[in-house]
Amino acid sequence: MQARRSLAAALAVGSLFLAGCAGDDLSDDSTKADDGSTPASTDQGPVHIAGQSFTEAAIVAAMYDELLTQAGYTTDVKLVDTRDAYMATFPGDVDVVPEYVGGIVNFLNAKANGPQAEPFTAGDGQELADQGKALLDDAGITLLDTSAATDTNAFFVTQDFSDSEGVTKLSDLAGKSVVLAAAPDCKGRLDCEGGLSDQYGIDITKVLPLGYASDQTYKSVLDGESQLGETSTTDGTLESQGLVVLEDDKQIQPAQNLVPAVSSDFLAEHPDVADVLNELMAALTTEKLTELNGAVAVDRDKPEDVAHQFLVDEGLLD
Repeated sequence: MQARRSLAAALAVGSLFLAGCAGDDLSDDSTKADDGSTPASTDQGPVHIAGQSFTEAAIVAAMYDELLTQAGYTTDVKLVDTRDAYMATFPGDVDVVPEYVGGIVNFLNAKANGPQAEPFTAGDGQELADQGKALLDDAGITLLDTSAATDTNAFFVTQDFSDSEGVTKLSDLAGKSVVLAAAPDCKGRLDCEGGLSDQYGIDITKVLPLGYASDQTYKSVLDGESQLGETSTTDGTLESQGLVVLEDDKQIQPAQNLVPAVSSDFLAEHPDVADVLNELMAALTTEKLTELNGAVAVDRDKPEDVAHQFLVDEGLLD
């Protein structure tokens, strides 16, 4: 998860777009007609899609939106800041979510067994999905095919900090006091602040909820307000800003293959959704995902335009 635009002014454009995206409906029929997609002839009814409002999730949600519209569904998409926000109504008011295997399985694990529950850490996405099947079944959620594309949390420092402190991996920060700029839900999470504190022994003095791979998080680290920032392994925008990812040498990040999470009840009524979204999962790779992220963060393209072009290039639109 996760070439680049090098300065915060450019990054701010992507951030402003995402802020506008959160809670917006990406399924504008007139836009789809203009960009060449073919509306389906059958009415499959409504499908409610939710996701997180960072670049990658917005791109994949836009893909879901366009593919399900083509399949005959009336779609709406709501993007929010954190997983907690949409999981409060999924399944129920939400039918489909672009997810990451480790993220959703460990979210359900913590919800069922407490925040200090031993996390699922299988290195293979399908193995992790299988390990979490009982939790998913209890929640009424079905995971479709896992993609080869994977994107885990990553943590970065400035190149200057890395050089001056001799820090190249997270364990090099053991015993050091740092401020962390990260997603709003990072505090206590075993793949975020909780793991950095408990597994690595890093003294996180404060978590600044500035966003996941956001321009505010980059700026905070560059300005010295924080020493450590949260991003993704598919973030190709760091080097030109003088930022460097630290190795997760204790491997606290679980497998984070992209996967569609669907309400089990909704899927039982609409089994064709699996065919539509599984075809997309087969087309995605980590390399392609990184390129798509760069098209938004570097080239200033809109997530729905990037999503549409990918679907055209992969032959997934009629």
